[in-house]
Amino acid sequence: MTGVLAPLLVLAATAACREPRVRADAGLSPARPARPAGCRDVGPTEPLQAMIDDPGVAAICLQAGSYAGPLVIGRGVTVWGPPDAIVRARRPGSTIAITGSGGVLLGLTIDGSGGRFDQTDAAVRVTGRDIRVEGVTVIEAMFGILVDNGVHVQIVGNRVHGGRDPAVGLRGDTIRLWETTGSVVEANVVEDGRDLVVWYSRGNRIVGNEVRRGRYGLHFMYSHDNDVGHNRLLDGTVGIFVMYSRGLDIHDNLIAGAGGAAGIAIGLKESGNIRVRRNRLLHDTTGLYIDASPLQLGDRVDVEGNTLELDDRGIVFHASGHRVAVRDNDFADNQTQVQVDGGGDALDVTWTGNYFDDYEGYDLDGDGRGDVPYEARSLSGELTSSHPGLALFRGTPALALVDAAAHLDPLFQPRAILTDTTPRMTARPIEVAP
Repeated sequence: MTGVLAPLLVLAATAACREPRVRADAGLSPARPARPAGCRDVGPTEPLQAMIDDPGVAAICLQAGSYAGPLVIGRGVTVWGPPDAIVRARRPGSTIAITGSGGVLLGLTIDGSGGRFDQTDAAVRVTGRDIRVEGVTVIEAMFGILVDNGVHVQIVGNRVHGGRDPAVGLRGDTIRLWETTGSVVEANVVEDGRDLVVWYSRGNRIVGNEVRRGRYGLHFMYSHDNDVGHNRLLDGTVGIFVMYSRGLDIHDNLIAGAGGAAGIAIGLKESGNIRVRRNRLLHDTTGLYIDASPLQLGDRVDVEGNTLELDDRGIVFHASGHRVAVRDNDFADNQTQVQVDGGGDALDVTWTGNYFDDYEGYDLDGDGRGDVPYEARSLSGELTSSHPGLALFRGTPALALVDAAAHLDPLFQPRAILTDTTPRMTARPIEVAP
């Protein structure tokens, strides 16, 4: 028994050494915006809406206390408050609406909104241009911060908590951009909500946010030319999903714990000219899922410099892949490195310079590249791809014996589904997330 357990213990210790510790409490702490100079102080008993409407007032500073919503900021006025200045929903609808141009909302807390999905009742609803929402805390609202037909809007450093409904799908979206261009969603902390949505929106930057325990960390649909970088998406169902969109740059994100049967770190569906660069996809059910992407002739998908680690499946192609380049990525400690559904293959994909921890080749000339190609062959993967019901047995001794038999007997050897002619011999150094 000792002789059997010893190598297993060594493997377990090796995996533990490789696994970084992504602490749930080590996330962003948005800075509180400073009190604007020259603002007029307002207390809880004073007519706040009348003050907001007064064209002679440029900035309003709320004192600690409770204020009744709804409020409408319809001009370029700044409304600031400390976190214990709380605007509370008093009736159906959105709690604070910001329209027109130049309105600024800073620092305060918003408690609740109306509860109608069809009206998208939100804590903050933005419609207009050059509007900024910064350092605001949202709790117990149906929807969090919604931007509808916005231009050059800044949603920065806010903290949004999801609704109380135990079913995630029945909560509202935490942050939503709808038909919004040239805007920034940056350094926000989003927890226990449904989705962070970017739909029909072009040319935006979604950077440096942290999303925890949501359904879709970031969901793009019909949204082109967006920059998506340096986000932390933790313990959700899907990290980033891109549908019917072109020209996205998805880079330097950490996506960890996208779990469950539908768990996907990054998914691409019928999208093109997508760059997936330097992301770390850690302990997800599926690291990267590619479905009919790129869709249009002449478009491409480039997957470069990513780390796919401790995933059930590193990359999954839904049918054979075409016009996709997979370069200089690290595949480590995954149950299955690459899977192609529907009996297809990834032989038409460009595979160059990737590291695979199950590579069995050698490097006699010492250039850091394997002298023989890496080929992915898995009889168990081929069987589960053709017969999805067998996925129930993934990770069991039964399928392990199937692969062992295929390895020992050439008669059972499955066909190759990918070939990397220049595999790297070593992985890049691990950068442990803070």
